[in-house]
Amino acid sequence: MKALFLIFHGFDKANGISKKIHYQVKALKECGVDVRLCYYDITSNGDRRWMVDDEVIADFGTGTTAKLWKRVYYSPIIEYACRENIDLVYIRSHHNANPFTLKLVKRLKRTGAKVVMEIPTYPYDQEYASSAMKLNLFIDQCFRRQLSKHLDGIVTFSNAETIFGGKTIRISNGIDFDAIPMRRHNGNDTTKELHLIGVAEVHYWHGFDRMVNGLADYYRTNPEYKVYFHIIGPLSGEREREEILPVIRDNHLEPYVILHGPLHGDELDAQFERADFAIGSLGRHRSGITYIKTLKNREYAARGFAFAYSETDEDFDSMPYVWKVPADESPVDIPKLMEFQRSLKITPAEIRESVRPLSWKAQMQKVVGEIEKINNAT
Repeated sequence: MKALFLIFHGFDKANGISKKIHYQVKALKECGVDVRLCYYDITSNGDRRWMVDDEVIADFGTGTTAKLWKRVYYSPIIEYACRENIDLVYIRSHHNANPFTLKLVKRLKRTGAKVVMEIPTYPYDQEYASSAMKLNLFIDQCFRRQLSKHLDGIVTFSNAETIFGGKTIRISNGIDFDAIPMRRHNGNDTTKELHLIGVAEVHYWHGFDRMVNGLADYYRTNPEYKVYFHIIGPLSGEREREEILPVIRDNHLEPYVILHGPLHGDELDAQFERADFAIGSLGRHRSGITYIKTLKNREYAARGFAFAYSETDEDFDSMPYVWKVPADESPVDIPKLMEFQRSLKITPAEIRESVRPLSWKAQMQKVVGEIEKINNAT
């Protein structure tokens, strides 16, 4: 099977989404698929290009016209799929259903390829806050049901059987065990202090403000035992900054809430070595989501960490190393978190071993298997 993995943006080596895409491509190759990665690239001098791996398939140049072409001109992708006899096109949704992406899918289907689309988060309408974002969402809403009719499947990490009228292929976010190291020791000395870590490009649905507010409540009691929260990643917007920064300032939490910014590689690994417990999403309910299988939960487990989150994740809800936080707006109860962390008996190696079935290879094989069923039925 020849596959084209299509995304509508470029890459950032510190970004979790970028890493995930590369893990998925690698996993498809491990499943025996001849897969190529198609993406949108902006060079250092501003040239806008469609790329397939290292090959330039379209160069739009610079300027406003180049920006427009990127959004409406997909012929180079279709021509590549036809020329290379691509069997499967795996599209990662950018919430960009419109007349041009609809035409793209229709023309790809006419080449004989099967076309599936991954919708990483569902539902997603509540994530759009600003007027400009809502305009883009409105266009997507106008065309997404029509688009779904032409797809051979919608890949989802939710439990939805259909999305926008299209049949889903339900998988979990996966783990690339080769890329995620397990912590090197069984634990730091936590007799006098506890270090919490949360890794994300922080959006309001991560709910990290709930953790900061919990620390504000905790430190009002003047405790001797110190708890630190290390946030690895940027605060993505003004809403996130307003929810977190004033609470830190007004409650004098600067020594205890450390904003590291984006880290990757050895620097990120070093922060995990210093940490004792991880924090997942605490606010998915804010975007109308109760059921989701986040990448972050799986990466924490692969590193051997116990962690907290508030959504429903059937892969982890019953695990002994998971502390569930209520899906509401209450501040995190720091003393209860400390109590749970102290009660843990499981080792990092045991936590990592518990998620072996969640490898990216196993998850992407589910997609390959569904496509093979469709091929066999036609």
